[in-house]
Amino acid sequence: MTISALDASSAAQGAGQAARATLTSNYETFLVLLTAQLKNQDPLSPMDSTEFTQQLVQYSQVEQQIQTNDQLESLISQSHAAAAGSALGYLGRTAIIASNSAALTDAGAQWSYTLPEYADSVRIEVRDADNRTVYEAEAPAGSGERTFSWNGDNQLGIAQPDGAYTLVVTAENDAGEAIAATVQVRERITGVDLAANDPQIVTAAGARPLSAIRAILDD
Repeated sequence: MTISALDASSAAQGAGQAARATLTSNYETFLVLLTAQLKNQDPLSPMDSTEFTQQLVQYSQVEQQIQTNDQLESLISQSHAAAAGSALGYLGRTAIIASNSAALTDAGAQWSYTLPEYADSVRIEVRDADNRTVYEAEAPAGSGERTFSWNGDNQLGIAQPDGAYTLVVTAENDAGEAIAATVQVRERITGVDLAANDPQIVTAAGARPLSAIRAILDD
């Protein structure tokens, strides 16, 4: 079981604090200069208040923007924490995942794919980590959900090493138009990676975003 974490909210808070410190320093300098100008102005020809009034308004707008950013960062941090908590609840569970990558083990590898309309021709390819085709075959015509199981042998009947393999489905209708197939795998979630902005689940085939989960199964 693997769990890693990165406190991204600390970095965001640090950036907000730095922005406020810079604004405060500039604002205090502005007030010092404004006070000096007011003290030393010619009573018979007072300075125009329009310019420094505009500057005061600008400082107020910048301060409001910083506060708005702080609130947004807080909301993002809370959302990230909620997603992380949800992901941790999936540890050890078997899930249906939207992915064309499956892990090859002693039991082989298995995918399911769905054709949204009738396909007159269907061809499947299994590719290794270097995107080389190690196995390919024609699949039955039709539509709907199908299951493809691969025993791990290439075209010559030579067993391939364990690891992650990708299934590519190429389908066409009777007019020769391409049909986009959706591919899913069934795998056990063995870890959760919290280092990215969006938590990821980890399986034997690698890491996927939490949004790739389509269903959690009761084992």
